[in-house]
Amino acid sequence: MRADTTKVYFMHIGGDGSPTQLAAGVKAVWDAIKSVRAAHPQPAEGFGGPKPASGAMNADAIVKIVGHPAPVTDGVAKVTIGTEGQMHGQKVGASMGLTTWAAFSGSDPSAAIDGDFIMRAKDVRPVLMALRKAGIHVVALHNHMMDESPALYFTHFWGTGKATDLAQGFRSALDAQAKGASP
Repeated sequence: MRADTTKVYFMHIGGDGSPTQLAAGVKAVWDAIKSVRAAHPQPAEGFGGPKPASGAMNADAIVKIVGHPAPVTDGVAKVTIGTEGQMHGQKVGASMGLTTWAAFSGSDPSAAIDGDFIMRAKDVRPVLMALRKAGIHVVALHNHMMDESPALYFTHFWGTGKATDLAQGFRSALDAQAKGASP
């Protein structure tokens, strides 16, 4: 049984600037919430949009766009990109979960993407902005570990559309991360 109906989420925010600038930013958030609630008084049960359709998906097209292998298992093409770090002085890497990944399901014209980005703090904003610009929903932002070096953050994402459009959106977020957001 779910304890909260409608589902409740919490988001912490932070920023830099003068008190006036920060207050204006917070007011803009509240105004956006009021606008959405005025247009849609009842909370959505999902993201809407087209549902992925089963069928064939061209994993080679995804590989060409993303630039990484996308092996197919049970009709799902999955790209996995590992990174390395340290935790409690020990080397950790992809085999221990330090990965960015994207799974593509459905068909070429009607697909879904689901995945996780691993990021350093300065990667977070460029990656989230690139995903949203591509129409891919950010569904979580959090960290999994303590005492890791560098500090790592994860964002889960979800989207629907043409498989190639979703792959291009994922690629744009990889490019935003690679543009110097990381050391």
